Amino acid sequence: MFTWFVVLALLGVWSSVAVVYFDIVDYDGVIGKLTAYDADGDGDFDVEDAKVLLGKSNTFYEVVFLLQFCCEDSSCFCFMTLSVFCSCDRRKPLSLSLSLSLSLSLSRSPPAKKKKPKLLNKFDKTIKAEIDAAEKLRKKGKVEEALRAFESLVQQFPQSPRARYGKAQAEDDVAEKLRSNDMLQRAISSYKEAAELPDATADLLRAALKRRAERQQFLGRMRGSLATLQKLVQSFPEDIGLKNDLGVAHLLLGDNNGAKKVYEEVLAVSPGNGFAKVHYGFILKSENKIAESIPYLREGLESGEPGTDDGRFYFHLGDALQRVGDDSAYHWYELGHKRGHFASVWQRSLYNVDGLKAQPWWTAKDTGYVDLVKTLERNWKAIRDEALAVMDRNTGMFVPEEENLRERGEWGQYTLWQQGRKVGDSCRSVPKTCSLLERYPEATGCKRGQIKFSVMHPGTHVWPHTGPTNCRLRLHLGLVVPKHGCRIRCTDQTREWEEGKVLIFDDSFEHEVWQEADSYRLIFIVDVWHPELTAYQRQTLSPI
Repeated sequence: MFTWFVVLALLGVWSSVAVVYFDIVDYDGVIGKLTAYDADGDGDFDVEDAKVLLGKSNTFYEVVFLLQFCCEDSSCFCFMTLSVFCSCDRRKPLSLSLSLSLSLSLSRSPPAKKKKPKLLNKFDKTIKAEIDAAEKLRKKGKVEEALRAFESLVQQFPQSPRARYGKAQAEDDVAEKLRSNDMLQRAISSYKEAAELPDATADLLRAALKRRAERQQFLGRMRGSLATLQKLVQSFPEDIGLKNDLGVAHLLLGDNNGAKKVYEEVLAVSPGNGFAKVHYGFILKSENKIAESIPYLREGLESGEPGTDDGRFYFHLGDALQRVGDDSAYHWYELGHKRGHFASVWQRSLYNVDGLKAQPWWTAKDTGYVDLVKTLERNWKAIRDEALAVMDRNTGMFVPEEENLRERGEWGQYTLWQQGRKVGDSCRSVPKTCSLLERYPEATGCKRGQIKFSVMHPGTHVWPHTGPTNCRLRLHLGLVVPKHGCRIRCTDQTREWEEGKVLIFDDSFEHEVWQEADSYRLIFIVDVWHPELTAYQRQTLSPI
């Protein structure tokens, strides 16, 4: 005994001695006091409450009794790593060695556990058994039965926010199971009804409206989602996470100014918020404020906060660094590759199909589109003459490049097909060219590509960049090419165009263009499906 007392003294856990044997404790008295620890607001003390309390407890004395009680109440339920310390017979004493081990584990200050949301108001607690029964069906995957149970509860107790919220969740689950947009719309309405009941708890209001906003976004109801999130932010103005979600909703609507304002408000009160930083940097980059965007994108990624590990942010940070001449861009590209966002440091497209052959430069034989390439090269003069006629008649038909890819210079495009469809009546001006191409669905049906003429004037430089997808290859047919000064780099290989010849490359790899000649350069660009894509993939892939 003396040895044990010395050990306990050295470790500073004298309080352990008081609970070595339960025989000295009024157990029933302790159990009666546990209702004070109703952490989830459901009117009783149960395992979930004990989990919450374990995250808060500072004394060994309190926790031992919680463990004993919960083990008895939950068929010998044992708390995770503390399972070795559970004794399911409350009359059986805990050994001194186990008590000591438990007190040591608690002295390491485990991270606070997330508090269970309080979804039950005073009235809901009176029908908790009925709500729990319906919820049990839902959690077991019996979603139709759960929906009927919650619908019955709503009919009996229309004033119950928890019953209506359960109905919304069940409708949501059924919609998922049946892939039914109509049922999902019912769930969206029910979430709103639950949140609007006068006695809904703050946690239920938050949960219902947040899920409503998510499901509205899923259905493409972006303005509705924005309105829901605005209501949430008004109800919980101190919640930074909700404000960040509101900023994303603005971005999904293409409202960069609205998003920018939201993130400026977030950063004013929480300057280190990584989520707000990467999104704010992304907005600055889209405004061509390249240097200003870099610290926000970099610090946001370095924060490692949820929502920051996104390929778009690695992509735009690297691109911004390249544009200011900072070689650390490739560090971020490498990191993005290691995080699984890019296929490689060079190939940085974000909308990909896994397993496709990846190489920067291709031959006609590699692609399998030999007939298309021969047709283009055989008819290059007719294609050139139609393009020149369009330029001579009305140069306004060539639209300036609008993707912010130029460092300097002039670059115009005249598009015939976009996302697998003809662009207006553009073919009327170049009928021979379009007639030739209509025989090749690998080009005209390429929903992730374009077919267009491209004219680039002297003094133009196109930043290093990558295309959006690995699902296409890009053919360049030279039409008017000055003898010197025009070149294209793809990865670490640089080539030049030739009149009447086709260059083929994968534009999901980094490429860069220089036009340093003394006259314009004119080429014909034809995107084709990657040859390894199946017919089904070509049919079902989303357009870009």
